[in-house]
Amino acid sequence: MSPRPAKKRTVARQDLGNRIAHWLIALSTFALIFSGFGQMPMYARYGVTDLPGMAWSGDFGITLIVHYAASIGLITGIAFHIVYALRLRRFDILPRRGDVKESVQIIGAMLGRGEEPPSHKYLAEQRLAYAFIGANLLLVTATGVVKVVKNLPGVLLPGPVLFWTTMLHNVAAMLLVLGVLAHLAAFLVKANRPLLPAMFTGRVREEYARKRHPLWFDAEDGPRLELLPQPTERRRRPRPDGTQRKTAG
Repeated sequence: MSPRPAKKRTVARQDLGNRIAHWLIALSTFALIFSGFGQMPMYARYGVTDLPGMAWSGDFGITLIVHYAASIGLITGIAFHIVYALRLRRFDILPRRGDVKESVQIIGAMLGRGEEPPSHKYLAEQRLAYAFIGANLLLVTATGVVKVVKNLPGVLLPGPVLFWTTMLHNVAAMLLVLGVLAHLAAFLVKANRPLLPAMFTGRVREEYARKRHPLWFDAEDGPRLELLPQPTERRRRPRPDGTQRKTAG
């Protein structure tokens, strides 16, 4: 009989409310980016419409509906996130003084230059990324609402308002694309990969939290520990002919 594997513990990092807000905003943002580029239009030019099941992406009417539907999802996700954070008074994701300097130290440590500073629940670079992406999401949303209002019957907005609204919407959208790409690229770094399960299960390994986020782990209101489910032990049972076979316990 093989020895039991060592028990590993996890800590709660993202509760259900945070995960709902994250995925609602994330999926809506991806849909907005895709449908927004489809409004240009550009998918027919670059052969996207020739891909199986993607002919619809070249239809302006369909991409417009997708864009509007995704915008409703984004607004819902942002509103939920803000209300949820205010209700629970959780503001640990907001940027702090010294985050830029600390981010440089963290990136340097990833490149083998110096030690990484002890972190709170979120790394300094995560707090800066949150502010950058969040600001552009709010700007895209605000300018998008104006662009919708201008299409309503009887609404006539001044030319300069329409020009700057469109410019800000497009600039914020491009910055948002860059921010999302940088956010995803961060997981190419091995040290960041243990954070991925938290956005699905809400938990990370204890050893990771203890080592990289000690200011959060050791805090008075720090995370709770929980044992991971253990693999079912396999044991041998006799066959009718007297030989042994492995079955799940």
